Amino acid sequence: MSTYHTPVLLAQCIDALNIQSDGVYVDVTFGGGGHSREILSKLDEGMLYAFDQDADAKANAEELKQNSSFTFVESNFRHLKRQLRFYGVRQVDGILADLGVSSHQLDEGARGFSTRFDGELDMRMDQNADFTAKEIINDYEQDKLIHILSAYGEIKNARTLAAAIIRARGTQAIKRNEQLREVALKVAPRGKEMKYLAQLFQAIRIEVNDEMGALHEFLEQTPEVIKPGGRLVVMSYHSLEDRPVKNFINTGNMRGKVEQDFYGNVIRPFDPLTRKPVIPDEEEIKVNNRARSAKLRVGVRNEELKK
Repeated sequence: MSTYHTPVLLAQCIDALNIQSDGVYVDVTFGGGGHSREILSKLDEGMLYAFDQDADAKANAEELKQNSSFTFVESNFRHLKRQLRFYGVRQVDGILADLGVSSHQLDEGARGFSTRFDGELDMRMDQNADFTAKEIINDYEQDKLIHILSAYGEIKNARTLAAAIIRARGTQAIKRNEQLREVALKVAPRGKEMKYLAQLFQAIRIEVNDEMGALHEFLEQTPEVIKPGGRLVVMSYHSLEDRPVKNFINTGNMRGKVEQDFYGNVIRPFDPLTRKPVIPDEEEIKVNNRARSAKLRVGVRNEELKK
């Protein structure tokens, strides 16, 4: 599992959860299981529910299933409340979300996530889903392509790239990473080719898996699921994810609009534990370069849920 994905800010995540040995916790992004195993090591009578829709993650969870404190939930975290209720759980003491794509997924060409290795344009987190990256690249109209490239990849010349993709697919269907790379590299800014490819693949992956929709749905359920005094711990790796997380913890909504009561108190379900996000130190970044963009935010559930 250690080669599957190196957990980022591991100690800080565990500290932020403020784990009680008899508490109930949720790791909504199990992945390689690094964070889950640390949580389990601190539980006595407590329980951990780990969510993931990825088949590789499910295989990683097999060795933990002997632990009576562990339950693996094969599901997207957008179904948090419904899945927990299936297990008879209505409220928990803490939730951890590591929103990054695993190192294993990025390095495995066959799944289509990698900008470095060839493979089919797939990018599905849930291998049972029907919708793949091929549909986006070959079927989306130009305006829709421009939107996802700009909104999810923050690509400045999105219009140019979308036009290049449409021209290329008019000659031959784009079915593999290498074909898409070739098209993109022709319009990539010189000297920034690898960053450009990463932005392109990020945009497509987010669209395939409806990652922003899932994140919003997940966050909106957390005030009801987390007990007063419990912790919401979320680690993100790009501004598209960090912005709604920051806004939700600070203001209680994705827009970041502060609402106040009659006395001027901010109405929100969580209080931010720190004003600024926790970020990795230079030592961790040296060991794990993928940690460089990580931002950890923590919210403590208010005593009363005010609507």
